[in-house]
Amino acid sequence: MRPSAPAPVTAPTLWAVLATALLSALLLGEGIGLNLMIVAAPAVLAAAFAARAAGRRLRPWTLVWAVGGLALLAVPALRDAGWPTFLAIVSALGVTALALHGGRGWPSVLLSPVGLFDSLGSGSAWVWHGLRDRADASRGRWGPVVRTVAVAAVLLVVFGALFAGADAAFADLLGALIPDVSLGQAPWRLSFFLLGLFGAIAVARTAAAPLRWDRMAIRPGKARARLEWALPLIVLNLLFAAFNAVQLAVLFGGYDKVLSETGLTYSAYARQGFWQLLMATLLTLVVIGLALRWAPRADPRDRTLVRAVLGTLCVLTLVVVASALRRMDLYVDAYGLTRLRISVAAMEMWLGLVILLIMAAGIFGARLLPRAVAVSAAAGMLLFGLASPDAIVAEQNVERFTSSDKIDIPYLAGLSADAVPALDRLPEPQRSCALLDIETRLREDDGSWYATSWSEARARTILTERGIDRTPAECGVPSREDEYDPYADGTWYGDSYGTP
Repeated sequence: MRPSAPAPVTAPTLWAVLATALLSALLLGEGIGLNLMIVAAPAVLAAAFAARAAGRRLRPWTLVWAVGGLALLAVPALRDAGWPTFLAIVSALGVTALALHGGRGWPSVLLSPVGLFDSLGSGSAWVWHGLRDRADASRGRWGPVVRTVAVAAVLLVVFGALFAGADAAFADLLGALIPDVSLGQAPWRLSFFLLGLFGAIAVARTAAAPLRWDRMAIRPGKARARLEWALPLIVLNLLFAAFNAVQLAVLFGGYDKVLSETGLTYSAYARQGFWQLLMATLLTLVVIGLALRWAPRADPRDRTLVRAVLGTLCVLTLVVVASALRRMDLYVDAYGLTRLRISVAAMEMWLGLVILLIMAAGIFGARLLPRAVAVSAAAGMLLFGLASPDAIVAEQNVERFTSSDKIDIPYLAGLSADAVPALDRLPEPQRSCALLDIETRLREDDGSWYATSWSEARARTILTERGIDRTPAECGVPSREDEYDPYADGTWYGDSYGTP
């Protein structure tokens, strides 16, 4: 699996690594936004320079993964919600690892991120040897470079300070564009400098000499007798068929009969079954994987039987997916949409897509299945982030309030700035009470341009134009001065010794 020693590190690679570290120190200390894409740009260049020096060619799938990783970093630049941002960043790291390693099988898809951590130690030694060799070869040229950079920095600082003192507008412009580099920020900036430095080194070292995960030897499972593997799956198919017969009756309007027999409400019926059906979908994928490992493959009749049994199981599982989504729809009608509910519904839809991909692999071959699953996961994370789940949650709850006068203001107040355009359509006092906490967070966290998402900027514009018409007291929210004091009620832990 391990390749030969990488080519010596080149000067463009070193400069790109240094640029990544400096940009990380300057831009990553105040939040997440456009700064991630800015920091990622020189890291991508470092990987490109290292791969070219190693003689690696740009392949179509490498370009697909690289573009996908950069596209995922657009989510924090556009959206304010932290949970889609976290998922997008993790997915971007995963597809970046695929772009650096290559490979087409399951080992590459699942284990490529491990290769980035493997490159941390070897990459540091690789860069150190390159720096030492270049310093020995060009010792006399470092002096002019250092003097040039120092003179340019001094001129920028001196004349920038003079112009800022001469014009308040120019001072405000500089304050918005230039990060805070005060002494109190030094430990924090140093941490991000090291993060960017070693991250870029790991990326460049992996691009120069990646681990070949597809060379990992995976022994095929021992084929079982036809009856030994087929009978349990046939019994499972019969169970799925019986369950789906009930679900189809429910899906086509048989709720009243089912609910009258069980004594449950719509919401209780939905809540009772969704999580079980989600788990059943996950376990079905495990069953399919184990069956493909142990099913006999030598005889054409065995291969036909495998496709028939597992294809039937996949079709029946799709009905389970539809039933789970229908139950979630009932649950949302009763209680409204939340972050958790929209997340698990999106996951259930992606699992249904994976089952469709497995069915396609059974017909056309499984050669592209690992990459197809990885593409579907990355594309799903990208669409999920760009769709703005918080905005969808707010939109659904606003519509629900319009039709039923039911709304959970404290929950909506905890959403991100993505929800502001939808919440802004509520009537008063619900509008101001729902936006009060969001407005406070935005006012206290007035970050720099590179750490502010488009949703935050849009929310600030809306709140500035229309304002808030209610105070925290009018919304039933205690102000910070009136927050509960646990020692004010005279309990034992608030009294001195001997107080009655």
